[in-house]
Amino acid sequence: MICLIQRVTQGRVEVGQKIIGKIGAGLVVLTGFQPNDNMETIHKMVHKLLHYRIFADDNDKMNLNIQQVEGSLLLVPQFTLAADTQKGLRPSFSTSAAPDIAHTLFNDFIKHTKQAYPLIQTGQFGADMQVSLTNDGPVTFWLEV
Repeated sequence: MICLIQRVTQGRVEVGQKIIGKIGAGLVVLTGFQPNDNMETIHKMVHKLLHYRIFADDNDKMNLNIQQVEGSLLLVPQFTLAADTQKGLRPSFSTSAAPDIAHTLFNDFIKHTKQAYPLIQTGQFGADMQVSLTNDGPVTFWLEV
């Protein structure tokens, strides 16, 4: 499981010119699944995501997590994160989870994250989404479990 997390001042997802998810300060989380991902992987990623310290404390040090700053999460499915880009000039998706499995995993990821932390909005699996955000910093990290 891969999450590309971006600390933002705002983020939103549109499908067909309709806003389906919108947050203020927090994290936009682009999420890709690999064939061996499962509920254990999801549990580990949710823990890491909710405890990863990338928000500034009073001394302007990255020392606080999303929960401590009461920020929001915007979870967006992004199958291209798991692409194999090692060879050639075209990505291969053989290293990505099959769409039906990834869809189930994304729904499980949403459910488990909401159980642990309620300030969540989401994108739509399989949709042509327009994602916009204002990266704060910029601060962007690649998380893998």
